[in-house]
Amino acid sequence: MSNWEGVSEFVAVAESGSFTAAGERLGISTAQVSRQIGALEVRLSVKLFYRTTRKVTITESGQVYYNHCRQVLDGLMEAERAVLDLEQSPKGKLNLTAPVTFGENRIAPLINDFVACYPELEVNLTLTNRILDLVAESYDLAIRLGQLEDSTMMARRLASRSHHVCASPDYLAEHGRPNSLSDLDKHNCLLGTLDFWKFQERGKLRHIRVSGNLRCNSGSSLVDAAIKGIGIIQLPDYYVQEALATGQLVSMLDAYRAPDEGIWALYPHNRNLSPKVRLLVDHLSGALGVQR
Repeated sequence: MSNWEGVSEFVAVAESGSFTAAGERLGISTAQVSRQIGALEVRLSVKLFYRTTRKVTITESGQVYYNHCRQVLDGLMEAERAVLDLEQSPKGKLNLTAPVTFGENRIAPLINDFVACYPELEVNLTLTNRILDLVAESYDLAIRLGQLEDSTMMARRLASRSHHVCASPDYLAEHGRPNSLSDLDKHNCLLGTLDFWKFQERGKLRHIRVSGNLRCNSGSSLVDAAIKGIGIIQLPDYYVQEALATGQLVSMLDAYRAPDEGIWALYPHNRNLSPKVRLLVDHLSGALGVQR
């Protein structure tokens, strides 16, 4: 008997919970599914399912075997898709989401470049700061920033971002320059969605509560306020790089800068990662790495 015999039938039963449903899925009879599972159990000398007239339940040994078989089948499917992709240009629908500002400034132009290279693709890019359910809402890919919280997804780090504390030369001339974290109490700190700023001191991450007379959930608006001398801001590099380069803003407290955070591509389990999605992730990774 081949080592592969019965594996497809076993996986189909494990995922459908039924010999009949597995047969319909594979296009074979229920009796054939039963024979293959029986022969597989004999070869392995283990019981893979508990069977009753009303229910099929996978055993502990069956679950272990399923976990390994699923990975093997996923690998075979991925290999087949990769080979086919060599012969075909990417096509079809591709749904992704990204945060609004980062998506507008960095992701959307790269997506436009990608679509220009592969015009047979139909791309839907949704820019939102909401954390969408990729599976329930049928998204192939999400761009996420900072600390990841969804452990049920696969993730690939595309690049990094750093946070900068900045103020205009006019503000610093009038109010002085903060040289320590405690000095922030004496300054007008402009707030976004959080009440604290992130720093690192003596190797430990610290969250410092700050306050000021302006709060806004738009990073671009906070940059404008800082340039106009209203107060100090802490924002990711992609908001402030241009203003820092032109001298409109000055970076400070660099010695206390928190470690870089990730810019991530997040997607459902790798068996759903099609070659076109992988190609897009590679494109984003290469381009964002160059920009960084």
